[in-house]
Amino acid sequence: MANIHDIARLSGFSVATVSRVINDRPYVSPEAKAAVMKVVRQLDYVPNAMARDLSAGHTMTIGVVTPMRDHPYFTSLTNSITRAAFARGYRVMLLPSQYDQAIEADYLEQLRMKAYDALIFTSHALPLTDILPYAKTGQVVVCHDPGHVAVNAAFTDRGETYVEGCQWLKAHHAKKIGMFLPRTAKLSATSQAMLGAFQQVFGEALPEALQVLDVMNNEDGYQAAQQLAKQHVDGIFTNGDDIAAGAVQYYREQHLALPLMVGQENQLSSQLLNMPTIDHHFRVVGELALRLAVGELSGQHQVASTFISRA
Repeated sequence: MANIHDIARLSGFSVATVSRVINDRPYVSPEAKAAVMKVVRQLDYVPNAMARDLSAGHTMTIGVVTPMRDHPYFTSLTNSITRAAFARGYRVMLLPSQYDQAIEADYLEQLRMKAYDALIFTSHALPLTDILPYAKTGQVVVCHDPGHVAVNAAFTDRGETYVEGCQWLKAHHAKKIGMFLPRTAKLSATSQAMLGAFQQVFGEALPEALQVLDVMNNEDGYQAAQQLAKQHVDGIFTNGDDIAAGAVQYYREQHLALPLMVGQENQLSSQLLNMPTIDHHFRVVGELALRLAVGELSGQHQVASTFISRA
């Protein structure tokens, strides 16, 4: 396979000149460029894309770290990031992590080695203190409130709308409420905020027996409904509209009285079920995250969620 040194030898120009021609850099005469390109065509030489990107100082690729693809939160967010990236001529590389710290650390090492111009973490298991040092080697963006950590971030303020969701259940006389949660409150900001809202509205902590963890998709919602149905709950605060739809399916199939439900994400399913939901405006969050990744913005940007009462 031909390389840049072969082209230099056959064209009679230096490796530096050949490199400038291949990378479309200035300060090369038309005659030199024509001679070099003639040899390039003769040898059927194809430049190494990664090497060329490194030479140019950028890859035009944004890595998006996502723990899973089948949760509406991550789907909406990655779709929004991708649309914003394509509009600016950037490629997006989806990087699955399954909340594995070793995998996340490997992606950060790839950023350090210039495999990507930036990394956007839709969520992560690594502590921010482990992620932050890599911001010196490339743009790092997180999609949650980083608190006092000085890292670029785009995220939704969910706290107030979670309170509104609990208030809606209370106003509609729900007495025994269950919750579908993604992970434990220790690991998930979403779970922490939902449980905090419950305590604020009802004046007590939600019993662990009424918390169903690891609920991520429609099928999980169906399975989780079986657990809460045994406890005769009359209200469920879910972590996604499609997840709630899975629960509705279970109750209907079993001919059980349907509890009050609150969803999230403002998906078509909540519209069809006429179910209250929360719009976290992930399209806006995703575009902000991408703009941070490409250097159009800096700092921390918060987007307010909206509670939508339908029933």
